[in-house]
Amino acid sequence: MEPETLSLLCDPLTHEPLQLNQERLVNSVSGKEFPIRDGIAIFLDDADVSGENQRYQRLYDRIAPLYDLSMKTYARIKSGGLKKRRMEYLQEMEIEPGSNVLEVSTGTGANLQFLPHTAHYFGLDISLGMLRQCQRQVRKWGMEADLFQGAAEHLPFQEASFDAVLHMGGINFFNDIPQALREMIRVAKPGVKFVIVDETEEVAKRYEKTVGTSAFYGNRPRVIAAPLDLVPKEMQEINVREICGGELYCLTFRKPLHPSTLPAGQP
Repeated sequence: MEPETLSLLCDPLTHEPLQLNQERLVNSVSGKEFPIRDGIAIFLDDADVSGENQRYQRLYDRIAPLYDLSMKTYARIKSGGLKKRRMEYLQEMEIEPGSNVLEVSTGTGANLQFLPHTAHYFGLDISLGMLRQCQRQVRKWGMEADLFQGAAEHLPFQEASFDAVLHMGGINFFNDIPQALREMIRVAKPGVKFVIVDETEEVAKRYEKTVGTSAFYGNRPRVIAAPLDLVPKEMQEINVREICGGELYCLTFRKPLHPSTLPAGQP
């Protein structure tokens, strides 16, 4: 692990800094340790995963080996190809050479291949199976990415660490959507633009009883809607639109450049 990466990490619950000790990250204050397995830092104890987070963690672990093939096939049928479909929202990203870019729920890393290779990518996901697929993919593409298993509600990164933040797929069914949004905002630098994308209720209704997709959309805990009303009101340039023929929503907003526009106690 590079020193620059280590400097951005913290205990996801206490936000205390971490030290690298062989194949472990250690909170020197509490003594808590976080293992590194095959290059992936583990910030999640499966015993502590519950609710919808647990349901989707298990689902994505199970389908990880087949996920990319199914998504490529679907994108080719529905949108004329994977790149064309994903660029409908990736074009919203603001990435400069050398930027630190965080993708929350990075999955197999399918978005990364279409982003500039001159940035430094950090991918976090609740599914270790998906992260292992991501690790293989980025190597194949000749890219580098630091990968972490963790929950979006408790990100293992210091405040103001990232120049761009992306989330695609998953937030609809997070245990705590407002907390996940607050965490993404906390770890972003002032002025950063956020791109939040997920399926619409139209898609869920269409596939909730279909073999192979009912596990995703059947028995969902809530009606799907872009979390527009959960974005903190102090955020700027808030916009939401439907893309990919109404199958996805794309929510974008910007963190204020000046801390004085944030309520007391927020990063």
